Amino acid sequence: MTESSPCVRVDDVHKSFKRGSEIVEVLKGLSLTVNEGEFVALMGPSGSGKTTLLNLIAGLDRPTTGDVWVRDACISGLSENALASWRTSGIGFVFQFYHLLPVLTAFRNVELPLLLLPLTASQRKTQVLNAFELVGLPDRMYHRPGQLSGGQQQRVGIARAIVTDPALIVADEPTGDLDSKSADEILDLLGELKRSLGKTIIMVTHDPKAASRADRIVHLEKGQLVDDVPVLMAKH
Repeated sequence: MTESSPCVRVDDVHKSFKRGSEIVEVLKGLSLTVNEGEFVALMGPSGSGKTTLLNLIAGLDRPTTGDVWVRDACISGLSENALASWRTSGIGFVFQFYHLLPVLTAFRNVELPLLLLPLTASQRKTQVLNAFELVGLPDRMYHRPGQLSGGQQQRVGIARAIVTDPALIVADEPTGDLDSKSADEILDLLGELKRSLGKTIIMVTHDPKAASRADRIVHLEKGQLVDDVPVLMAKH
């Protein structure tokens, strides 16, 4: 695929939730394209629909109407089984609070997504070792999460996200629980994954400094896209 070919395409998506007897429309006819190898930051006030949009792109939820495409798959039209299979290797998740299992070592936490794939123990080990090398944490593989700093735990979270070699990484406030130095290191790492591996990254953030690391900043308000500009233009 060329750099300019779409990795994600959101076409006229509406998303509504029922709250008691009331229907709440969170996304209102939103369309968005993210190209292969692009790093996009989603910003907007609380309740603007950022996380809802991210969940639709990640296949964690379905639109009420409209389509969500990731590469050649219309994931909004997949069956539950097909969607679960796609999530296994088609996408990597990075969370604000890491979501690591405290009783497992970092190695075992990163290995978890591979247990759903038809790989031998040796193949799994190779992929886990490669992921730890990529995030710069090979000397912490056999520590448990409680023995790691917040920044190190987030590196483990990123290793878990990339261990299946997905085309797309979605990150929900990945620096929101980190100090400034650790946040910068995580953003450096995400940028390196884009540059060296060509990963497409979509990141929800409230932090303008974090958003400035992306190629584009997309602003949402009240379920609609209100601004979509390259970061270089946004800085002027």
